[in-house]
Amino acid sequence: MTNHGEKMSRGKLLRAIQEYEFAAIELNLYLDNFPRCKDALEDYNYITRELNRLKDEYNKCFGPLRNFGEDMSDYPWQWVDEPWPWERGY
Repeated sequence: MTNHGEKMSRGKLLRAIQEYEFAAIELNLYLDNFPRCKDALEDYNYITRELNRLKDEYNKCFGPLRNFGEDMSDYPWQWVDEPWPWERGY
């Protein structure tokens, strides 16, 4: 998706961020259904690291961005361990 040694233009950097965000969201949804899929979790964490690196690069060159995909997870996928909003009993 990106070459680490090459400085990207604003448009190319935004496109790369969009691609990594899409991948992070898709892997997030997959892991919600298959929380013990270690390969998918490794992919998710790799994508998240790269996404954060790209966002940091964008922030340094063009200013701040705010979006999804900034938190990694330990094994197994932990999102499904938390109560769903309707299970919290507020």
